[in-house]
Amino acid sequence: GEALPSIASVARMTSDSRVAGADGWSRTVDNGQLVAEGPAALPPGTRVTVEQLFAKVPARRKFLRSAKAEYAACLDIVRRLAMAHPAVAFALEHDGRRTLGVQAGVASIPTYNRGVGDHQYLFVNGRPVKDRLLIGALRGAYADMLARDRHPVVALFLDVPPLDVDVNVHPAKTEVRFRDPTMIRGMIVSGLRRALDAEGFRAVQNADPAALSAWRSEPVSPTPIGAMPIFDAVSVSYNPLASSSFGDRRSSFLTPPPQARAEPAAAPAPEGQSFPLGVARGQVARTYIVAEAEDGLVIVDQHAAHERLTLERMRRAMEGQGVASQALLLPEVVELEEPACDRLEARAAELRDFGLELERFGPSAMLVRAVPAMLGQSDVQGLVTDLADDLAAYDSALSLKERLDLVAATMACHGSVRAGRVLSVAEMNALLREMEVTPRSGQCNHGRPTWVKLGHGDIEKLFGRK
Repeated sequence: GEALPSIASVARMTSDSRVAGADGWSRTVDNGQLVAEGPAALPPGTRVTVEQLFAKVPARRKFLRSAKAEYAACLDIVRRLAMAHPAVAFALEHDGRRTLGVQAGVASIPTYNRGVGDHQYLFVNGRPVKDRLLIGALRGAYADMLARDRHPVVALFLDVPPLDVDVNVHPAKTEVRFRDPTMIRGMIVSGLRRALDAEGFRAVQNADPAALSAWRSEPVSPTPIGAMPIFDAVSVSYNPLASSSFGDRRSSFLTPPPQARAEPAAAPAPEGQSFPLGVARGQVARTYIVAEAEDGLVIVDQHAAHERLTLERMRRAMEGQGVASQALLLPEVVELEEPACDRLEARAAELRDFGLELERFGPSAMLVRAVPAMLGQSDVQGLVTDLADDLAAYDSALSLKERLDLVAATMACHGSVRAGRVLSVAEMNALLREMEVTPRSGQCNHGRPTWVKLGHGDIEKLFGRK
């Protein structure tokens, strides 16, 4: 429509085109003037060549960035177009080298992330967009799995009826307006979370292209978001998605007070059984669990892992009857600034659902009567102070669901096994077994991996055996 005449008005543009079964035709326009036209011999298809961009418009040319920056922008645009139209062949050459390489689509597990959001490709009805609603939905889907300064790698394809989306709200058509934005956001968040849940305790140890390709062992093909492998294309249809179901869960990991240094388990894990995360062999620096698996050694960060397990237990409790509370023998007074007390008082009913019962105690203090039972002997002062800080930072910007997730994540951090805590072998094995059946246990609530593995081959290389 507008693109070709606009380009032809500021550059020398040649268009060669031939419809199958007809003669080809070529037309050259130089800065808005037709300079050549006539028959052309070429295979069916269209080729557009643009040369001498802004050669006769120096005022525009001086605003161009460096050659490398402009090339990077061109590469990004062509990549997005190629991903949006998988049936069309795209090729991009630069300085005599073919540089374009595209994937059909990805949705990374949280431990594969980047410091900037430049690897988030969003499409609505095949059109590449940079829409704030969709970006916000991605942030919501990964809210309790990534630090706020980290970004997932995602290619999201959203198909909706044309009457339910307006694509003419931005001159470059990079933003859209949905008839029902709340439904679209909820559908994306729940769909991505279901896909992430399906990956269980998986983690990427090195966020680099080699690590990504190592996980993608099967061909990529677009599949519905509710049933996709985590690195397959994300295709979203305009239908509400059911809430995720975690299925059967084993008994929760209990953390009784430590008795002494790690002692042999009364009933050690059967050696004949095979477990993905192996059998615990010991503890290093009172922080890391070392387990032996069939194919190598597994090292687990006990605090990061248990933080995730506590959060998932709290979520399951919220889906049921709510989080059980444990009354304090003596209510505890937490002194805070008055605005912080106002925020906590306004959210008292929501916090009660999480097992935290508090009430106003004067203008600048809160009285805590009960805490979530699953947190055990937690630091009440630190817990309430952190909750007040979180509500101050994000309360106005987040939805109710996201605020509740934030509360759960903060509580889970306070109720987790800390680094420096001595665990028995039985406790270590119990934690490993629960990780294996808990979704998203491969990363903590901030997107860091909870476990890494040294394969037998890696160990042999360290000792020069290979």
